[in-house]
Amino acid sequence: MRRMLTGGTLVAALVLAGAPALATPQHSAAQPVRAVTHGSVDVCNFTKSRPTLKLGSSGSAVRQAQCYLNHSLTGRDLAVDGQFGPVTQQATLRFQQCAGIGVDGVVAAQTWSFLVFWGNSTAFVC
Repeated sequence: MRRMLTGGTLVAALVLAGAPALATPQHSAAQPVRAVTHGSVDVCNFTKSRPTLKLGSSGSAVRQAQCYLNHSLTGRDLAVDGQFGPVTQQATLRFQQCAGIGVDGVVAAQTWSFLVFWGNSTAFVC
């Protein structure tokens, strides 16, 4: 009770003095703050690698991007074949346009970030 009264007294004193009263969370060293993650399970599970992908790229990272594109875009049924060809490039361009990010048909850091978000979302980017 005394602790609550002391805190309330401090807030009242700050308000009366014209200072803003702000509440800030207190964390102990024993309980670190955890980051909030989007979703608990990744819908695509080919790789955790996020290299830059472009026309001609191949491998598990391309399969990962193709899977995310399928989960992010309406009307898309990309073959998840690991080959970054013209169809995957067109899907990437459409995704980038819809997401409002740089449109170059290359899957680099920014596009990966948006693909992970939209691929694991319950909505479509477009």
